[in-house]
Amino acid sequence: MTNVVMVDDDRNILTSMSVLLEQEGFQVTTFTDPTQALKSFKRVNPDIAVLDMKMPRMDGLELLSKIRQDSDVPVMFLTSVSDEADEVMGLHMGADDFVRKPFSPRVMIERIRSCLRRSEAAEAKARKGKATMARGPLLLDEDRYEASWRGEALALTGTEFKLLQFLADKPGFVRSREQIQDQIYPQDVFVEDRSVDSHVKRLRKKLTAADPGFTAIESIYGVGYRFSLPKD
Repeated sequence: MTNVVMVDDDRNILTSMSVLLEQEGFQVTTFTDPTQALKSFKRVNPDIAVLDMKMPRMDGLELLSKIRQDSDVPVMFLTSVSDEADEVMGLHMGADDFVRKPFSPRVMIERIRSCLRRSEAAEAKARKGKATMARGPLLLDEDRYEASWRGEALALTGTEFKLLQFLADKPGFVRSREQIQDQIYPQDVFVEDRSVDSHVKRLRKKLTAADPGFTAIESIYGVGYRFSLPKD
């Protein structure tokens, strides 16, 4: 369930928005005191924060500044028409969106959803940009389907790459032939155990060509295969 934190000194706004958001399946935590909201932020761990720009004791910009010291959670501001300069400052400080009062609650909900989608897309892109697996002397670039062992490039097929990736994902774990079949072959393609064995054999041959001392893929009799990191 998506957790929304709302901070506003107007209890009417908090009450009405909480009811609508909860009807849409959100979990909502509200605060009228920004200081208390900040103290509770880590405990609540929201997926998105909606902050009023103008509040007593601590305004929205100051609260955003303190949130950004520890979190990159998406932040939306509720602003008045006259807050344009503050909006510019908010964007500079890391705000994600602004909704001007008075606002349509339904539009507000869709803006929250849109903000969450952008955040999720950005996180997915960041994860994809870090799609390199390193296991000792083995490097696998998942985006490019490129692999190397001790600095030597390996010319692997797509199936061989997925096989090596699956084995190396958890060094020391035994992967059965059935697990390998489910992971690297299309679901609608039937393969026999000896097909897995043949792919492992070809994969070992390519790795041994790059490193004559290669022994990292072990056969576990009657079970399957295991990738073990070399001790050197």
